[in-house]
This record gives sequence, structure tokens and C-alpha cells, in this order.
Amino acid sequence: MKYCIGVDYGTQSGRALLVEIGTGREVATAVKPYTHGVMDEYLPDGTTRLEPDWALQHPADYLEVLQVTIPEVLAKSGVSADDVVGIGIDFTACTILPTKGDGTPLCFLNEFKHHPHSYVKLWKHHAAQDEANRLNSMAEQRNEQFLSLYGGKISSEWMFPKVWQILNEAPEVYEAADSILEATDWVVSQLIGKEMRNSCTAGYKAIWHKQNGYPSKEFLTSLDPRLENVVSEKLSHEIYPIGTKAGEITERAAKLTGLNVGTAVAVGNVDAHVSIPAVGITETGKMLMIMGTSTCHILLGETEEIVPGMCGVVEDGVMPGYRGYEAGQSCVGDHFEWFIENCVSSALQEEAQQAGINIHELLTDKASKLAVGESGLIALDWWNGNRSTLVDADLTGLIIGATLLTKSEEMYRALIEATAYGTRTIIEAFREHGVPVTELYAAGGIAEKNALMMQIYADVCNMEIRIAASSQTPAFGSAMFGAVAAGVDRGGYSTISEAADAIGKVKEHYYKPIPANVAVYDRLYSEYKQLYHYFGRGDNDVMKRLKQIKKDALTTF
Repeated sequence: MKYCIGVDYGTQSGRALLVEIGTGREVATAVKPYTHGVMDEYLPDGTTRLEPDWALQHPADYLEVLQVTIPEVLAKSGVSADDVVGIGIDFTACTILPTKGDGTPLCFLNEFKHHPHSYVKLWKHHAAQDEANRLNSMAEQRNEQFLSLYGGKISSEWMFPKVWQILNEAPEVYEAADSILEATDWVVSQLIGKEMRNSCTAGYKAIWHKQNGYPSKEFLTSLDPRLENVVSEKLSHEIYPIGTKAGEITERAAKLTGLNVGTAVAVGNVDAHVSIPAVGITETGKMLMIMGTSTCHILLGETEEIVPGMCGVVEDGVMPGYRGYEAGQSCVGDHFEWFIENCVSSALQEEAQQAGINIHELLTDKASKLAVGESGLIALDWWNGNRSTLVDADLTGLIIGATLLTKSEEMYRALIEATAYGTRTIIEAFREHGVPVTELYAAGGIAEKNALMMQIYADVCNMEIRIAASSQTPAFGSAMFGAVAAGVDRGGYSTISEAADAIGKVKEHYYKPIPANVAVYDRLYSEYKQLYHYFGRGDNDVMKRLKQIKKDALTTF
């Protein structure tokens, strides 16, 4: 029997999953929390303070994931490295880092270890919003065709705003970097000894088009003359399609991971996108929600349509032969965690402890006993900005309708409902602009564990929802790509569609909308849409003004 490994790098940790190729059986898994976590206040030195909206990580943590989790899954399973034929890597995106030509991250060097811009900028690093705003403004002035393919706006989370921020605020870091690349491509380079940039992150996060390439030198120069040659100097014109074999495990990587020299390695990918084949999706109209700290919505289409606020449409970006559409919500699990950490009384914490459950379970149980609309609350799910359909990281959260009688579980449910309204907004945007959404799927820890939330989504969207069979869907999908990189001759698969048909799967149980709930949620969603437009489309920019006042206060302090 032959096996493949998928390594999924999330926001807080990385995990490896060992999969039996012939059956799709998940043999063993291992998780390694990042030693440095998400750095949003200080660098590892404990003294270098980060400004608001920064979110960094340490690339050494990514190597630790390989060093710890891969040997652990081999040891747990008793599987020999001789029988592991391929490995795939996926990451949150856009997560980037500057490196030297040999792949050494700048933050590893003494001269830069106290410099914030030398570290990994995590996907939710939003401090490049000024650069994103200027990029979008110039693209609109010049009527750049690429803009419409990304919903009309390039996000501050993506490659070019982040690179431009480095250039603006730390030109010495920019000059010292021989490459600025996605973390998924960096990890692959550490395994195979060379840089192989993947088409998924390039297409969705770096404004690369299969036919047209990157934005023109003329456009980049119009942004900043120093960016004229950014593609040839810091990025790369060589882009490799997903499903491609990037290379093979080197001797150095073999010592790090315990895998054999010569094991096939797939080009890097994005956590959401690798999940599509993992649930068996190989055709159009089926939207997958990958639900975690944030949610990414992935959908296959046959034609290239312009959908306002989408995160991108990329030919062959998810599955060969299709246009892959992406949308997303920047704050889902993150804002439940925020609520738990900041808005729950000690009495509730004690009640959960006495009941032998965690506080999320207690609040979910209490919230499930509420009738739809009983709380009298509506929330906007923008605690970490809005990714789709407004594409604006400067928006913030809101709960309206609270009184002195409002309870914690009512607010908790309102936050859940807000994320469901956000997903419905995305679905409606696709449908209104010629991209059918006929089926809804979900993957991730939330989809796996929170039945109330999935029922609310089914009711709000008025759609059945099927749940991924694997609780480690991105890692499972990455393992499948590893099997494709290995190829049939080594015991793998010839294409990712073949792998999806063979071992992609969902659970038997699925969620059906409850008609009575659907009717009430239609009324509540109507209110949500009014708030969405009022605060999100310029009628009232109070959220942005408050952020500026906060920034001014922190600068003065």
C-alpha cells in the first residue's frame, strides 16, 4: 500500500495528515502550534512594538511543523517512509516573506531580526491598506482590465500592497530581498532546493493572469517608479500550474522530515482551494465554504464572469479546465474567539466549567434554545474588515439592538447569524452576475463541530449544506495533490480530478433549511442588507473615522 502526506499551514498551527492512497483512509495526523504564534503586538525580542493592523509570523515555525509533524505521523502509523510517495503543502494566503537568493528569510539575519518588515506578513496583515487604496485608485484611473477580475478592488491582504508597503516603509529590507514569495512556495523550496511559484497564489493574490501575466510595467511604474521591475527583481515570471510536480525531497529536507530523498513534492497551494477535490467537487455550481478563523468560498465556473467584490477568478486556479472563483469573509472563528475573550462573564465561565464543557459549547447550547429573531439583534461581521463583497479592511464590527436585558448567548448567536448573512450576500452576488450557485458544501472545524451554526447557514441561505467527510480537509486535499505529483507509476493518480472521483467525500448527514426559520431570516437579512450598504458603501464612514482617531491617539501616545 502507498501513502501520501498533506501539510496544512493554518493561522495558529500546522498539521500533517497521512493518507492511504487507494482508499482515502486517514491513517494518522499530527499538529504543531506555532512557537511564535501570530505576532500582532511585538516581535520575538519583546521590545519592538508593532503598529495597529499588523500580523506577522516567524518562518522558523514553518520548518518546525515539518520537523515535528511528519516524523510523528510516520511513528504513529508505523508506515515506512519507503511507502510515502508524495507530499503536498497548502497555506493561508496571501502570506508572504522576503528572502535572500538561497531562500534564507531576512528575519534570520542579525541585521534584520529586529525589523518588522523582514518577517512573514500573515494573510490578515492589514497595514498595507493605504497602498491598496492607492493601487485601486490608479487602476481605476487607467481603466486597468485586471481590476474587474478581482471584484473591482485589490485587497490590502494581497501581494502587491504588502510588497509596496515594504518598499515605502523599509526600502533597506526591500533592497536586501532577492525574492518576496508566498510562504507556501517558500516551504516547497525548502523541501526541493529550488523556487517553484504556484499558479494558485499568483492568480488569486498577485494579479497574475494565465494569458496576460502580471500587471504591466507601465502600471507598476505609475504606482511608484521603484516598482517598475518588481516582477523580475522580486517575484518571477515562471509560474507553475497546480497539480504540477515541483520536485523531490532533497537530502537536507530528508533529514528534516524523515522522508526519503526523491519523494515527490507538489507545487504549493492555498488551504481553501485544495479543499475542493477533497469533498469530491469536480463540476460547476457547487460552492465550498472553508470555515475557520476566516471563511473562504470557492466555486467552479465554465466562463469568466465579472462579479463585484469577488476575490478573483482564475483559469485552472482550482481544478484544470474550469474558472475558479473565490470570495471570502475575513472574520468568522476569529470573532467568536474575540467575544469569548472579552465579553463573557466569570459566572458563565464558571457555569461551563461546572458542566464540564468549554465556553463555546455552553453559549452554543444556550443560543440554540432561542427562537429565530428572539434576541432583537443584528450584527455586521466586519471585526477584521470585509473581504467580499466590499473589499475594505478599514470596516469594523457592529451589533445593533442591544438593551439592558441582552444576554451573552443572544450576542453570540447574532455573531453567528452575521457570518451567515455575509455568506448569503456573497452567494447572491455570484448569482446576480451569471455564476450559478446550486449546491453548498462546508469544511473545517466549525462545519465539523457546530451543528447550530450550520443549521443557521442552511436557514439563512435557504440551501442544503453538505459537510466534508474529513475533519482535516485542506490537509487531505494537499495529500491528494501529493499523490498526483507522485503519478500513477509510483502508486499515485494521474490527475486531481481522478483523485477527487476516487477518494473525495462528504458525510452522509447534511443540513436542510427549515421553512419557518427561512421566513424570519429573510426579514432579518433585509435589515442586514440595509446596514451593509449604509456602513459599507460610503453613506456613513464612521468606522473609518474612528479607526483614524484611534491611530492618531496611539501615535500621539
